[in-house]
Amino acid sequence: MGDGVLLVDLAREPLEQPEDWCALANALAVLPCPSVALGGDVAHAAHFDVVARDRKGLAAIAASVERHPIASLALVQLLRRGEARSTHEALLDESLVYSMLQSGPEFGAWLAGHSRRSPPEHREPAVRAEREGNTLTVTLDRPEKRNAFSAEMRDALCEVLEVAVLDESLESIVLRGEGRAFCSGGDLDEFGTLPDPASAHVIRSTRHAARLLAACAHRVTARVHGACIGAGMELPAFCGHVVARRDARFRLPEIEMGLVPGAGGTCSIPRRIGRQRTAWLALTGESIDAATALAWGLIDRIEAEG
Repeated sequence: MGDGVLLVDLAREPLEQPEDWCALANALAVLPCPSVALGGDVAHAAHFDVVARDRKGLAAIAASVERHPIASLALVQLLRRGEARSTHEALLDESLVYSMLQSGPEFGAWLAGHSRRSPPEHREPAVRAEREGNTLTVTLDRPEKRNAFSAEMRDALCEVLEVAVLDESLESIVLRGEGRAFCSGGDLDEFGTLPDPASAHVIRSTRHAARLLAACAHRVTARVHGACIGAGMELPAFCGHVVARRDARFRLPEIEMGLVPGAGGTCSIPRRIGRQRTAWLALTGESIDAATALAWGLIDRIEAEG
C-alpha cells in the first residue's frame, strides 16, 4: 500500500546546489508516499508534506503513516493538489477521496471496532437560527452530544446558510455552539451508515455547509469554544473571522479512522495555516490550544475572559 514514508534529516543531508533542490521539489510533488523533513531552513523544508519538530515527532508521524498508509497517502495527495485548486474543486476532490476511503480496509477496521450507541433524547432542532436586525445567529444545538455533526445538523445548517447566502440584507452572521463544546466532530454513530461510497459522494457534494460558508465568508464570524474537533475545526476555518475562547482545543482525528478530514478541512485549514501544519495535525492527531491556533492563524482572536 503505497511506498511507506520518506524521512529526511535536512541538517545531516543538506542539498546545496539549486539544481538539486529543483529536482527534489519536482520529485516530492509526485512522491507516492508522505515526505517528512527534520531540520533545515524554511525554504527547503517547504517542499515536504510535513515538518517534524524533533526526532520524537518524526517517529510519531512515521508510526501514524505505518498504521494507516492508505489514508495518510490520500491526505498528502489532497493537500498537494489543493494548493492550486479553487474552493469548489478542492471540496469535490475531498468528497471523492473521503467517499472512496469509506470503502477501504482502514476505515473498515475502525468501523468493526466501533460500537454504536443509542442517541440521547433530544427533541429540539439540531440547528437554531435567530435574526435580530441585520444579524443572524446560527447555533449548533445538540449539547447532549457536544454538538456532534450529524446528518440532521448538516442538512439544517445548509438550509439556514442557503437563505443567508441569498439574503444580502444580513450584514453579520454568527456561528456558535450550545453547551460545553462548539462541535466535537462528525457523529461517530452515523459513520458507515450510508449504502455505498457513490451515494455518500452525491450527498456530501450537494449538501455541503463548507461551500455555503465560503460563499458568505466575509459576513460570517465563528465563535468557538471547548472541543473543536474534525468538522468543528474545518467549518470555522472557512469563516471570515474566527473568535475563540481560551478553553478551545482543535484536533483532526480522521486518519486514525482510516479517513481524511471530510467537512472541507483539506481546503479550509491549509488556506489558514499551510499544508504542512495541516498535515502535521492530521497525521499526529494531536490537539492545539487557542494560543497556538492564534499564532498559526487558524483563529483571528482569543475572546477576553468574561
